[in-house]
Amino acid sequence: MRFRDAARTSAYAPGCVKRLGPSFTFEKQPTRHPGLDGARGLAVFAMVMGHTLDALLTPAARALPWVQHYWAFRGVTAPLFLLVSGWAVVAALGTKPTAARDIYGRRVRRALLLLFLGYLLHWPGWGAVRDLGWTEQMLTHVFAFDALQCIGFALLLGSTLLALAPARWGRAGVLLALAVGIPLVSAAMWRLGAGLPGPLQQFIGSAEGSRFPFFPWAGFFFAGALAAHALHLLRPGWPQGLALLALGAGLLGLTQVLPADWNAASPWMVMYRVGQGLMVLGAVNLAPRRLSGLLAPFGRLSLWVYVLHLPVVYGWADITGLAGHIGPTLGVPAAMGVGLALLVVCTLVARAGRWVREQARPWRAGSTTLETSLGGTRVGTRG
Repeated sequence: MRFRDAARTSAYAPGCVKRLGPSFTFEKQPTRHPGLDGARGLAVFAMVMGHTLDALLTPAARALPWVQHYWAFRGVTAPLFLLVSGWAVVAALGTKPTAARDIYGRRVRRALLLLFLGYLLHWPGWGAVRDLGWTEQMLTHVFAFDALQCIGFALLLGSTLLALAPARWGRAGVLLALAVGIPLVSAAMWRLGAGLPGPLQQFIGSAEGSRFPFFPWAGFFFAGALAAHALHLLRPGWPQGLALLALGAGLLGLTQVLPADWNAASPWMVMYRVGQGLMVLGAVNLAPRRLSGLLAPFGRLSLWVYVLHLPVVYGWADITGLAGHIGPTLGVPAAMGVGLALLVVCTLVARAGRWVREQARPWRAGSTTLETSLGGTRVGTRG
């Protein structure tokens, strides 16, 4: 059907509903989690500010007590980012049994985009390629495992297993096995990874420079996915928010009776950070919608804000970033001002890029889908 026909059908839909009578019903579509974009926006805000302060603050400013407290809080930003990413993936599936198979191709393309962007950010430039050659040092640098790579591989693995799993009980079983199993086997995987090629060690976590190795960081992604599946029957807002707070408090309470272990491959560390992340997600879910609305624009553009700000702060290829030009020479007020300005500029650039993409592909801009059922017969109009 041509686009103008689809638009005409959508425009006259209200009148059609009145004439068709009570047997005409719209198919219910999954609702978006009201705190999801807000939580992701909070994580992106904290991440951009944290990277900027890390690159620009003077040693004296870093030593300030409240800055040290903020540094401790920063420990939850990356786990929260992965947690909300996993939540969003499962929340988008809704309750349709075949949803994971229906959108599998789209999920694979998304995962490949994340992997491409993640490895592109680590491109050292042609000068470094000529100097280092095809060496272990070069491969370790290019294939350094970061947050986008972790999310990309987790999305690829999770989408594949969910598409293959039985519809009735498979989704819960797969997510539970991944959320619990990955942190539990991480230490063993690190030991087994020793001696493997550099890129594989980066993936597993055995090598230097692997910031967010799949073991155990993918556990945060699948913990968020599992929470979304477990709480999907609760109404978004207060019911889910209170449940998230209770679940997060329960995990934090459990960590208090177990021996603390801050080792990078520790399941205790994952449990502790997951508990914190669930409580933040619950708090944002309970916050007034106006507050979530302030954070939501950053959350909806979180991928591109993340990709844009990293080269500006730390540089890319042969281009020097703020860390090389002016850091670490700034006090707290000046560094925070730079961070806020960077967040706003990256968001505006990302919004402009989305607008250009929508103009280039008008059939993908917004929803022009009308899905209805009439007397047992399905009527679909797609633009």
